[in-house]
Amino acid sequence: MLTNLYFVRHAHSTYTPDELGRPLSNRGIADVERITNILERENIDIVMSSPYKRAVQTVEGVAKFIGKEVTVEDGFKERNLSVKPVEEFNLAITKVWEEPAFSWEGGESNINAQKRGIKATLKVLETYEGKNIVVGTHGNIMVLIMNFFDEIYGFSFWKDLDMPDIYKLTFDKKNLKKVNRIWNRT
Repeated sequence: MLTNLYFVRHAHSTYTPDELGRPLSNRGIADVERITNILERENIDIVMSSPYKRAVQTVEGVAKFIGKEVTVEDGFKERNLSVKPVEEFNLAITKVWEEPAFSWEGGESNINAQKRGIKATLKVLETYEGKNIVVGTHGNIMVLIMNFFDEIYGFSFWKDLDMPDIYKLTFDKKNLKKVNRIWNRT
């Protein structure tokens, strides 16, 4: 019995220092309709999301379409890079990918963030075996989860993601069988 996880990297958001409450931008809101249209054809059973507002907003159209609420799962929240804003984001993010055990002050290493994301993913695979599950999430944690199952998904892959983006991961039990990108900006 195959299980499909549709990882949806959140749409474009309006920057605010409130990481948890940061909303989608006008561009992001426009993309939500396209995301919903794509996922309406996928026979979705469950919609889950990171607790971050931008991730919830990105997938709530799908939840409304199937007549269910978005289930919030803390394990799918974005990795905490540092306790305070980093001066050079590209340098900071490159270092944590180059040194998986390294973390900036108050932040999560790739190893720790991946463990958190994998724990949530394995719980979903076990709880909803044979279902189609949408997961509203974030670029870094999504790729760290994908990387656990196949190392081809790494830093270069993360840098090439769109915002939003959708990847369908097909599992047999807890074994990743295939990955398909189902988002197309055009």
